[in-house]
Parts: sequence; structure tokens; C-alpha cells
Amino acid sequence: MIGYAELAKRFGTPSYVYDLDRIAAARQDLFSALPDEVELFYAAKANPHPELLREMRRGEGRRCRAEISSTGELAAVLAAGFAAADILYTGPGKTEGELAEALAAGVRLFSVESPGDLRNVGAAATRLGVVADCLLRVNSASASATSSIRMTGLPSQFGFDSETLPELRDELLDVPGAEVAGAHFFPLSNAKDEASLIAEFQHTIGLAARLQEQLGVRFRFVDIGGGFSAPYAVTGERPVYGNLRAALAGSLDEHFPGWRTGGPRIACESGRYLVGDSGTLMVGVVNLKESRGRRFVILDGGINTFGGMSGLGRILPVSVRPYDEGAPHEQIASLVGPLCTPGDVLGRDVELPALAPGDTVSIPNAGAYGPTASLLMFLGRPAPTEIVVRGEELVSVSRIQHVRAYEHGREL
Repeated sequence: MIGYAELAKRFGTPSYVYDLDRIAAARQDLFSALPDEVELFYAAKANPHPELLREMRRGEGRRCRAEISSTGELAAVLAAGFAAADILYTGPGKTEGELAEALAAGVRLFSVESPGDLRNVGAAATRLGVVADCLLRVNSASASATSSIRMTGLPSQFGFDSETLPELRDELLDVPGAEVAGAHFFPLSNAKDEASLIAEFQHTIGLAARLQEQLGVRFRFVDIGGGFSAPYAVTGERPVYGNLRAALAGSLDEHFPGWRTGGPRIACESGRYLVGDSGTLMVGVVNLKESRGRRFVILDGGINTFGGMSGLGRILPVSVRPYDEGAPHEQIASLVGPLCTPGDVLGRDVELPALAPGDTVSIPNAGAYGPTASLLMFLGRPAPTEIVVRGEELVSVSRIQHVRAYEHGREL
């Protein structure tokens, strides 16, 4: 394996190293955990790096489709080789211009969050003389898993409330340019264990079947969501789900007897599980400081480099590795970045080895929600270098550039 410490010395810090072999392994593990007939969307928001997107399409056999939420992601996945027919466009704020661009590119599958969202998709499709297949995203009133990150059950901009959806039937089925093709669920993220994940999927499949009956519509496509777990910025291994395949097949056989032959087509989606353990963030130690009895390790990358999905206000439970993997932990300190805000904290009271300015440490399992989920533009600091490897092969080295384009003014 290429030494990440040497890559950090060569290309500087902060820098990410992504291993494509790890992505291939995660993709294979997840496909093996799903019935052969189940399709899989890669959530591009997790990491839209061009090499990682291409990896999702690489190889023979089953390949990922793409789930996107912007025209920027649309351009990225098309450039990476995804066909427009393989794309699911999601999100609560799809604008007229974005819908027109996606439809013109050939996208025909949309997740819609409300009657207004459905009408907007239909209007855009009608203007182009096409029909869009729409999945009704469902905000379930109940859930199975009692832990993990809940995505449903509360008032939300995401999805139709499941308890009121049937009464909207006539309104939803009478939108020109938009055909209700099925349902889309995403009830949780990062399930605590396989039993919780299975129980949530079983709950979702049962709810999908009931809604199909209540709406009087034969679903052609049901996306039952994700929730696949992976460690994020801490040491650990992503799980391999040995019981999920049989449990999913059994539940689908019970509620959708024709699913094996496409009645309906079934899909799952994943972001973090597929790319999370492929990435390692290398950061340099700039300075050490003590203040009123507390220690601080000041790094050359903070929430502008690794802000996580929530950005400000979220303290990641990071683990740090020094160059020397065998070095003992010798201090407790807060990891802070270089930004002029007290919110630039990667971790508080973290166990650390002895460190000095000029040292480099690494944060593992950082392949998801990295640069593009961070405060990348704050203070105008350079984006981190992104290094892609495959085993011993150095595939690419790149950096996102901040460029201002003018519509009015001296520069064009």
C-alpha cells in the first residue's frame, strides 16, 4: 500500500487520500447483502469526486445508479458515465430552471416532497413535451428503529406525511406531465445494528404496500431507502450484513409478490457506507497551546476541510492517528482548525499521542461528507488536496478551485 504519510509530505496537508479498492469492496459487500433484483443508488452528496463516481460504474455485473439533488451533481454524474435513465433526482427545493435542465438531459425519475413539488415537476415536463415518473417521498408517522438518526416521524420539509397522503389521492393523480410511479422512503441514517436495519426495512415495505392499496395505484418503483452503517471519522470497520438479503426477500415476497419480475422494481440507496472507509484525512499540526488548563492542537485544516453534514454546531467524535501507528496516547486535547471562529473544532478532549508542530496526523473513515460538505469557501483558504489511489497505484491528485464568474462587470 502507498504510504499515506509520504503522500502527505509530497502533496502537502490538509489532504484526503481515497482508496478505490476500498470502494470496490464496499460496493461488492452491499450488493451481496441485497437480493439480486434490488437496485442500488449511490447518493452523490456523500462524495462527488469524479474518480469515486466513476468507480461506482466500474466492473462487470451490478452497478450503482445515481441519486442527485442539484444540477451540479447532475453534471458530475453524467460526466462520470451515468446514463440519464439511471438517475433519481431528489430534494425539496427543485427550481424551474433545475427541473428544465434535468429533464432536457434525459432524467425522467424524480422524488417529490409535496403537492407543489409534484406540480412543479409536471409543469416543467409539460413544457418540454415529456412525462416524468414521480416517486412520492413518504414521511412515515411511525418507525421501527428506536435509535439511529431518524429521518421521519416529525414535521419536515421532506416527504408527504403518511397519515394524510391517501386523502390527497385525486389531487396527486391529476397532474399533467407527472405520473405517480411509486414511493420513496428514507426513514433513518446509520442504523445502530443489523437487526434495527432489517426491522426498519420491514416496516417500510409494509407501509409501502398499504399506501399502494390506499391510493389505488399499482406502484412500478419503490425506493425503500438506506440506513447502512459506517464509522465516520473514528476507528472501526463498516459492518457486513449477513442476514439482510434473506430478510428483505421474505418481506418483499409477503407484501409485493411480483417484485422479482419488476412488479414493482425495488431499490435501496447508500452514500456513507459505499465511500466512508475509503478516505483518510491527513492534517498538519501548526501549533500547540494551553489555555486555562486546557490543551489545544491547532491544525492546518478544520471545518473548512472536514465540516461534516451539519457544519457549524457539530463536534465530530474524531479519532486521530499519528504517523507512527504504535505511538501511545499521551495527552487529552481539543483539535481545532485555522479559521477565525470558535466553532472551528474537530473534536474536544481527544486522546492524542505526543505531537509537535510539523507533525502530521490522520483521521480515518473520512471518505464521506468531506470537502463538499464543509465550509470550503470561508476565509478563502485553499481547498484540501484530494489524492486517489488504487492499491499501489497513484491514480490522481486534484484540488477544487474557487473561481468567481462575472455576468456583469469587467471580467467575463
